[in-house]
Amino acid sequence: MSDSVAQIPLFKVFMAPEAALLPRLREVLYSGQIGEGPPVAEFEQRFGAFVGQPQVLSFYSGTAALHVALLLAGVGPGAEVISTAMTAEPTNLAILHAGAQVVWADVDPRNGNLAPGAIAAKITPRTRAIMVVHYGGVPASMAAIRALAVSHGLPVIEDAAHALGARYAGQPIGGQSEYAMYSLQAIKHLTTVDGGMLACRNPTDLPRGRRLRWFGIDRAAPRTEVDVAEVGYKYHMNNVTATIGLVQLEHIRPVIARHIANGKYFDAALRGIAGIELCAWDAAAEPSYWFYTVLAERRDELARRLTELGIGNSLAHKRNDRHSVFAASRCELPGLDRFYDAMLHIPCGWWVGDAERERIADALRQGW
Repeated sequence: MSDSVAQIPLFKVFMAPEAALLPRLREVLYSGQIGEGPPVAEFEQRFGAFVGQPQVLSFYSGTAALHVALLLAGVGPGAEVISTAMTAEPTNLAILHAGAQVVWADVDPRNGNLAPGAIAAKITPRTRAIMVVHYGGVPASMAAIRALAVSHGLPVIEDAAHALGARYAGQPIGGQSEYAMYSLQAIKHLTTVDGGMLACRNPTDLPRGRRLRWFGIDRAAPRTEVDVAEVGYKYHMNNVTATIGLVQLEHIRPVIARHIANGKYFDAALRGIAGIELCAWDAAAEPSYWFYTVLAERRDELARRLTELGIGNSLAHKRNDRHSVFAASRCELPGLDRFYDAMLHIPCGWWVGDAERERIADALRQGW
């Protein structure tokens, strides 16, 4: 590849323009209060309005938010949580943090998301929650999953780390379940450098959630008069990252819109190319395309060819069931085998312009 050919990265951080962000950061940095204060509360309110979920708790990471969601759902030692191995490791490490056992359910080989029928087969008397990941920004089959969960009296925790801006049945993703986590980590659609948000359907979860994220202490009460009744954590967000989030929110709609526009372009432009199968999903699902996934014959050869052409690509995640820390959960997952052996992620983010996406499509048409 010629050095003059620009690289197209798989991931790229979006940060609001300096003129918008730096004055606000300067103000908070020298305000005398950089811990958790009014900017955090304002960011929670504005983020909740953006995702259509008014009950939102902020955290320093999405992993912390998932851990607290599990605790609020009643997950603890001796419990089982049904989850997917096709995700980033924090999804399932949070289950171990809560002291529970991960139980793998198989995925739909067309998109890598949990298959409702596979979930049903793994429910036992010890099951306390279902963890659903919207992989790559493609919403899982929430109608079927919700029906299954309701019939068994189980809460659903949506890991929407990849799916900010996605919709299901016309509603913003995350609104179908008891809990939904949104990641604000560095390379997500919206970043605060690091952070996470947890939407809670039941407003009575909020006081306990606030205590759990701050050592079990009610911050609104006089510090010398509180009683710590359960173990809490240092999981809170601070004013600096919240301020970044407030500014990012003012600029995020066109960013997500470009991800979606590029994804839809690839849905049309890549159809019918020999050796490539496109992912498929529910008619009710509207992805936000954190990255774009193709299912390819001779996947590793395609990956090498795209790299030679300066086009970023990756598997992004190692299937979690191959990690030693999850050895006790191992089982046969034929749907995941099919998906994992064929999947390859290519760029479709806000940095991919019309010329870049055409270049990617042309590279795939040329074969490998």
